[in-house]
Amino acid sequence: MELYEALRGTGAVRAFTGEPVTDEQVAALLDIARFAPSGGNRQAWRVLLVRDRDLLVRLRELYLPPWHDYLAMSAAGLTPWAPVTDRAREEAAVAAVRSGEVAPDPARDAFAAALDTVPALLVVLADLRLLAATDRDHERYTLAGGASVYPFVWNLLLAARGAGLGGVITTMLVQAEDEVRALLEIPAEYAVAAVLAIGHPVHQPTRLRRAPVSAFATLDRFTGPPLAGPGE
Repeated sequence: MELYEALRGTGAVRAFTGEPVTDEQVAALLDIARFAPSGGNRQAWRVLLVRDRDLLVRLRELYLPPWHDYLAMSAAGLTPWAPVTDRAREEAAVAAVRSGEVAPDPARDAFAAALDTVPALLVVLADLRLLAATDRDHERYTLAGGASVYPFVWNLLLAARGAGLGGVITTMLVQAEDEVRALLEIPAEYAVAAVLAIGHPVHQPTRLRRAPVSAFATLDRFTGPPLAGPGE
């Protein structure tokens, strides 16, 4: 597969066939993904491939409550957990679903409810001792440290795509980080960065929809003229 084809045609896959993904296949993906860039080449990632049935069931149970919170905030017209948001509306939306006043939509639960059955579930951790988080002491939400971990996570999905597999990145279990840490015996200096579900896709999405370049790129200043992409 050509590089540009992979970059433009690797979509999120949440439905998998029953075909297994072996430990050897996962190790091969990790062997490719490890060449991702990271600050100071410190490679601050750690990966847990979860196979134990009881652990998988428990992770699914931990996943569902924040997923329902996510749906509730989305239904209220909010971006879930956005650093800049209307906190009062967010709290009201979450309270409604947690109290039972608003019932979660079972039709939206397919992936979350089957999390324990995905062919390969990987928990990606970030070693907080190795992240050059240059915005660590800013008053706003800190973001920069993720640059040393998430390129590795994306490399994993690109490697899966190249192997005929598919997958999706989810951060929902970050909401239950303390419980996940205790369950998987994760030391305190590690943060849960992402969870990846990987398998043989029922359908491999390749025709992806994204905003054009002119919608997000400008010249010189934020208020500068749009930078048009090819064909715009």
